[in-house]
Amino acid sequence: MTATENIPRPPDGDWLGTPFLRFEREGPFGVVTLDRPEARNAMTPAMYFGIRYAVTHVENDPDLAGLLITGTGDVFAPGGDLGGGDGVDDWMSFGPALSMDVTPFETLRQSVKPVVSAVNGLCQGGGLQIAMCSDMAVVSDRATFRVPELYRGIADTYYSQMLARMIGPVRTRDLMFTGRTLDAREAVDWGMVARVVPHDDLGAVARDVLAQCCRTAPKARLVVKSSLDNYMGLFDRIGMKASYSGPEAVEGFVAFKQRRAPEWVHPDLRTEGRL
Repeated sequence: MTATENIPRPPDGDWLGTPFLRFEREGPFGVVTLDRPEARNAMTPAMYFGIRYAVTHVENDPDLAGLLITGTGDVFAPGGDLGGGDGVDDWMSFGPALSMDVTPFETLRQSVKPVVSAVNGLCQGGGLQIAMCSDMAVVSDRATFRVPELYRGIADTYYSQMLARMIGPVRTRDLMFTGRTLDAREAVDWGMVARVVPHDDLGAVARDVLAQCCRTAPKARLVVKSSLDNYMGLFDRIGMKASYSGPEAVEGFVAFKQRRAPEWVHPDLRTEGRL
């Protein structure tokens, strides 16, 4: 029997199916930490699915009242691993993975028990979606936020739907069409995340916020969550799927790997390095 065969697999124990996610129990809370520093916490499909599984794992455990999600070092989550993975946890490419709907966003929005994201640093792409789909996002004053999907050739209709509802269409165009970076204070002022705190206080404040959420009446809380979920509305799944399986997404992926501007950028507007 190999060493890996001794590792418990879901639904046994707290193993989330990937070595890049840590699940720890802190009294009434489950704490999931993205822990892949060698790749700046870039998320493989298994990591996305592990977050999704963690939500239901906590929901089904009577000893746990809520879930906290955070990252390591100066990175929360940069989104999907477009760099190709390292072979350890890279079990499928991102197009097929998204088609299988391994991402945790809907599960987070519909979670029975409270979920708080403690955003400790860089947060973009799918990482920002995790923060926005959590019940609350408490962010370090060092955190930064970005929506780079259009630079990758992906028409992310999930973002365009949710951001327009949360921050309005004008600011959504600003973020999505320019790909610019927001600092923590801007993100809070825009209503993208709940609150900003000094970096050294992040863990304590996020846990206190989670405790407050967990004290609310569960059934009444679900009614409110349902109302908010309906407000957020649906997104164009078919259009988005067609986009990330299309030629622009392929070129966006290749350009990212080759650290250059995509071919669709006018020659006079190309810059050194990836966008």
